[in-house]
Amino acid sequence: MKPIKPRVRRRLGRLLSDRRLIGGLLILFQAAGFLFLLTQLTGRWRSLVTVFTWVSVIMVVWLMRKNDNPAYKTAWIVIILIFPLFGGIFYLLWGNTPFNQAKLRHRFTPRRPRFDDAARQPASEQLCAEAARHAGKCRYIENITGMPAWTNTSAEYFPLGEDFFHSLVQELPKAKKFIFLEYFIIEPGLMWDSILDILSEKAAAGVDVRLIYDDAGTMGKLPSGYDQYLLSRGVRAVRFNRFVPTLNTYLNNRDHRKICVIDGDVSYMGGINLADEYINHIIRFGHWKDTGVCMRGDATFNATLMFLQLWEFSTGEKIPADTTLYRPSLVQPAAGYIQPFGDSPLDQDNVGEAVYMQMISTARRYVYITTPYLVLDNEMLTALSVAAKSGVDVRILMPGIPDKKLVYMVTRSFYPQLYRAGVRLYEYRPGFLHAKMIVADDEIAIVGTMNMDFRSFYMHFECGTVFYANDVVMQAKEDIDEIMAVSREIDEEWLRRVSWPTSIAASVLRLFAPML
Repeated sequence: MKPIKPRVRRRLGRLLSDRRLIGGLLILFQAAGFLFLLTQLTGRWRSLVTVFTWVSVIMVVWLMRKNDNPAYKTAWIVIILIFPLFGGIFYLLWGNTPFNQAKLRHRFTPRRPRFDDAARQPASEQLCAEAARHAGKCRYIENITGMPAWTNTSAEYFPLGEDFFHSLVQELPKAKKFIFLEYFIIEPGLMWDSILDILSEKAAAGVDVRLIYDDAGTMGKLPSGYDQYLLSRGVRAVRFNRFVPTLNTYLNNRDHRKICVIDGDVSYMGGINLADEYINHIIRFGHWKDTGVCMRGDATFNATLMFLQLWEFSTGEKIPADTTLYRPSLVQPAAGYIQPFGDSPLDQDNVGEAVYMQMISTARRYVYITTPYLVLDNEMLTALSVAAKSGVDVRILMPGIPDKKLVYMVTRSFYPQLYRAGVRLYEYRPGFLHAKMIVADDEIAIVGTMNMDFRSFYMHFECGTVFYANDVVMQAKEDIDEIMAVSREIDEEWLRRVSWPTSIAASVLRLFAPML
């Protein structure tokens, strides 16, 4: 027998060590094994065919009566109708039902923050009095998440990941008390290695350094046992929602947030992860266009509390009753109001989508949106269409070079309906547009982590910052104008060039969009 060549051996080694591949295969094997078991049972006891078919009928009725998102329900109903013998059993055990113990075991009800013991109080009531148009948005966010609006906070807008990185490595060495980081992706390279060296130095100096990183988001990017390696460098690290290849829906609940807090005074948010493509040090899908913000002052307390809530959920370590240590000490008089907030998939409120729809429905002149993915449910599609038909200038900007081709196909399937409703659509020619922003009427903007898709709005832990009459609003708007200048606008001719097979394939994929 011929010996295996070194190159082939290395390639096999990489495949066998790829957790994404192995995990996916194990889940497929479990599904296949479960189907084989059901097939054997129904072959031996024919009466079970009737039982399982009735289970499917009951599950369809159950789905139609539930308050779940209609797009999610439709996808499951189609699957059950295509596979009436086994579809109902699959949904019963792994859908959103009382039998899905994985979901029930991971309920997350964060303790609401208290501000009555603080020297500086939130400015939500002041904002609502001064800007009645936006009072509903502010109160909704505070009522659902407990996160109020603040003044006394300066903000800096970063139009590129490179700008964010430069600021972050300048600010981290100034930490004296704590550094909290929460990111969907970290990956060794220029960006992360530079940050980790600073974190290690600060930890050695007695600074409390903590990191939450998503286990699925970093699969294939970090070696096994990386959390222990980080601990050896002085960083207390948590692999959020460890990927265990079993059939359960909780695997979909990823931590997609990007937060960094330094001493409670300075915080960063936006779409930028800690990996080299985000700063264009390596090129994957053309030029990587991303955005972020840095806040200094009172509003940073919201970001601190969001991190501590998820740290408590992940580790069981309780947030101290006295949060004085984590409160901002900086006083930064600045124009406007700032309201950072988080969104969780483990409650009944889809805060990110709701605030987006409020902004769209209350816009008078324009609403501009940037998103890498566009996978809309009927409510969002209706909100965008009604706004455009009402004379609001609605524009959506997306990548010109995709990173996920199937999702990109689904994204483009929404173009005809949006275009004919009057929504203007753009694709960023230089490469991949990863920024997640919405700006309206020169008055309000959100810079955050939420994509315009089902996963961000319903399945992921997300965060964003609302800026009311703040300088960031116009900076983000001007940046979007510059993106449009180098983008291709979708027109009638472009739509006519889409082939029927492509259109039909996209429509089929769109049906299952909530599961992509």
